[in-house]
Amino acid sequence: MRLDWELARRGYRRYAAYPGATVAGLFTNVFFGFLLAYILLAVYERADVIGGYDVRDAIAYVWLSQALLTVVGIFGPGWYELARRVQTGDVATDLQRPVEVQRAELDQDLGRAGYQLLWRAVPQFLIGALLFEITIPDAAARWLLFLVSVVLAVLVGFGIRFLVNLTSFWLLDYRGPVLLMIAVNLVLSGMIIPLSFFPEPLDAIARTTPFASMLQAPIDIYVGAPLGGSVVTVLALQASWALALYAAGRLMLRAGTSKLVVQGG
Repeated sequence: MRLDWELARRGYRRYAAYPGATVAGLFTNVFFGFLLAYILLAVYERADVIGGYDVRDAIAYVWLSQALLTVVGIFGPGWYELARRVQTGDVATDLQRPVEVQRAELDQDLGRAGYQLLWRAVPQFLIGALLFEITIPDAAARWLLFLVSVVLAVLVGFGIRFLVNLTSFWLLDYRGPVLLMIAVNLVLSGMIIPLSFFPEPLDAIARTTPFASMLQAPIDIYVGAPLGGSVVTVLALQASWALALYAAGRLMLRAGTSKLVVQGG
């Protein structure tokens, strides 16, 4: 546990070293928050409820999605940093360290997510809550379940990004899979529009994918519109994806490092 804590601290301190980047990112997300919020306000002038979301839910979605964007890693270097080390051969140093690569990467990613939660997500959400009428849960239990869902979303996001990074063991250029998966993730995570706006059965299908567990799932729990009407179902689905992706990452890493040794890398 001490090792995990120290690695997480280093992941946190890495991002804390550049407060200017944090402020710039915060400004950008707030700008897009205003833009998206006013677009949805215009849409809701024609309808009271869309996909189970009323206007307050929709505006809450905007500020939560912008807040969680960096926490769960929708964008960022986590999609390609390990891939670059594989491409350059620096991964050999990682493999020689006394801590397993996947564990070290996860610990540091949790530290990164903690920093983004405190200094990007919370300020953005507070700005949105102060300037717009949004849904605010009145039960402490829902806030707790939302936070649990956010933690699971971070684990799922790590699992997806880790697998994408590992494709560099077999491909000469990692950028293709990275760009493809980011594009898919933007649509299926609910980053562009809420998945509840999708027509049936696309809505239900999209919510069962691991991408939806990164963003749409915690937002649905927050606004009280979880998949199938059950918070337990959403959390169980997130936890299942987190475990499955972690296991797949272990198997893929083992296969990749075996290939690296065979190639003499």
